[in-house]
Amino acid sequence: MGGPPFPVPHWAIRQILLHFLRDRHAGLPQMQAPASRSSILNLTRNPGRTMKVVLFCGGLGLRLRDYSDKIPKPMVPIGYRPIIWHIMKYYASFGHKDFILCLGYGADAIKEYFVNYDESVSNDFVLTDGGKSLTLLNEDIQDWRITFVDTGITSTIGQRLKKIEPHIGMDDVFMANYTDGLTDLSLEDHLAHFSKHGRVASFLCVTPRQSFHLVNLAQDGRVTHLEELGRSGLRVNGGYFIFKRAIFDYIRDGEELVQAPFQRLMQRNQLIGYEYNGFWAAMDTFKDKMLLDDLYARDKAPWAVWKERANLFPDASHAAERESLRKAGGF
Repeated sequence: MGGPPFPVPHWAIRQILLHFLRDRHAGLPQMQAPASRSSILNLTRNPGRTMKVVLFCGGLGLRLRDYSDKIPKPMVPIGYRPIIWHIMKYYASFGHKDFILCLGYGADAIKEYFVNYDESVSNDFVLTDGGKSLTLLNEDIQDWRITFVDTGITSTIGQRLKKIEPHIGMDDVFMANYTDGLTDLSLEDHLAHFSKHGRVASFLCVTPRQSFHLVNLAQDGRVTHLEELGRSGLRVNGGYFIFKRAIFDYIRDGEELVQAPFQRLMQRNQLIGYEYNGFWAAMDTFKDKMLLDDLYARDKAPWAVWKERANLFPDASHAAERESLRKAGGF
């Protein structure tokens, strides 16, 4: 009678203890032992059902033209892989592997990359028989589903979203994102916040990283206030959208997503923001790309959350235990 309401596998208990000891050693708030089934389930890779992820890939990326005027922005590399891969890998690490790509400028390059995808570029492998046989030791995209949709060269984000509506099917909720922003956000926390508030749309609200200063002027031109933009308390749209399918009812032909549709959502109290103070970076300029390249080269890429999650949930060794835990939770 005093036992847990469902069997807790040893690997989950072990990971909880490891987190407890690590946090205590670091002087951080100690992680409490789980008091309910839901707190245990949050340790799994799929605490709930998976969702489709819509990615906007059709922009021209004009501010990155000094890097290349031939490569579409989503295909600009960070390390071995293009930035769109890093974003997809992020979502996949949380179990969301059904992607819909809204293509536009440079669509052929994106299609060709995934059609001819080479797993050996970013994975360990064994080469035998004088190079005739290659055995991968791990893989990235073998369980991904990717839908490629041409949404036009000059379409707005709102138009691109409307054009993929049939591919959402009957799903009640889905996610969407730009393909130039990286973060270490806990997607599970973001989804929980969205579920709690029950609105139609949510997006990430982050502190701007630009090194500008916010200035207030009096009518005669006197400077009355000067403050770093990042310390001003202002927030910017960081993407990482979560939508109910009702979002399509708020978009009219030709509209930009975050303009008129979001105004309608606000009028009906159907738009919420998720305030996040952790790592977030957009690759808008060549300087941004160089900074992200440097983080990746030094193995200090905060957005590579799949590395830590792989350590917490080893695929091969604990697959059966995770499945048992999933069934126990009724998911």
